[in-house]
Amino acid sequence: MGVQIIARQSDLHISGAEENVHRAAEAIDRMQKHLLKHRQLTTDDVMEFVDQGPLPETVEAGQAISVYSNKVIEPSTEGQLKYIETMLNNDITFCTGPAGTGKTYLAVAVAVLMLKKRQIRRIVLARPAVEAGEKLGFLPGDIAAKVNPYLRPLFDAIEDMMDFAQMRKFMELDIIEIIPLAFMRGRTLNEAAIICDEAQNTSGLQMLMVLTRLGHGSKMIITGDITQVDLAANQKSGMIEAMEILQRVNGIGVVELSQQDIVRHRLVQDIVEAYRAKQERSRIKTRETS
Repeated sequence: MGVQIIARQSDLHISGAEENVHRAAEAIDRMQKHLLKHRQLTTDDVMEFVDQGPLPETVEAGQAISVYSNKVIEPSTEGQLKYIETMLNNDITFCTGPAGTGKTYLAVAVAVLMLKKRQIRRIVLARPAVEAGEKLGFLPGDIAAKVNPYLRPLFDAIEDMMDFAQMRKFMELDIIEIIPLAFMRGRTLNEAAIICDEAQNTSGLQMLMVLTRLGHGSKMIITGDITQVDLAANQKSGMIEAMEILQRVNGIGVVELSQQDIVRHRLVQDIVEAYRAKQERSRIKTRETS
């Protein structure tokens, strides 16, 4: 980064060009936060933080999200910043993007923030239990045990934002509800943050059912990767259909995250790009032969 860093006891002195000093300070700040959370910092972690661009200036002005676990969640990219702003400014938000862009995590963070501020009374997290190559019937246990793997990412996000005892208490009181999508039928959800995750795997009727659950004082966030649809080949994704139908409706926001917004391991971005390039080559080849 073109800077000199001198360590003196618990202080770091960074010297160099002003822009480079700011970049280095941001990278070190990210390393500290990662170390506090994960208790370790690897060489690969350091390289990821060094390679990340600067945070948008407006992040510090109010788009940092404070959750129950005394941690602050900040957008790492311009796309994530836009996503947070869209969720806060609209009653319904659609967010698409590849794995690792923070679609689910940031949606849960905004919902937890609203609960903490008492802007809502409950959080409802739902996912369609669509079989992505496996058969539910062959999984062990009762129906609750069978669908639990589909809901696990939602549990993981919640667990990262409050301690286990608090999460368990909220779930026992139905303040937080994590359910398969089918369990939403026939309900009207008032003063709630409703998150429909993996929504690319909903049918048109399922998506209509979800959208019409929105009650007074509620906010709905619908997330999914529209390049990873596990429905039958002849069935159109309800999420894609809804985005086409509702794109001009006031109060509904749409955000499209890309591989530039991936904040997992640096290889995830390379993997997504490699698969995208292969799909593009296949489309070109199909057009040439037709």
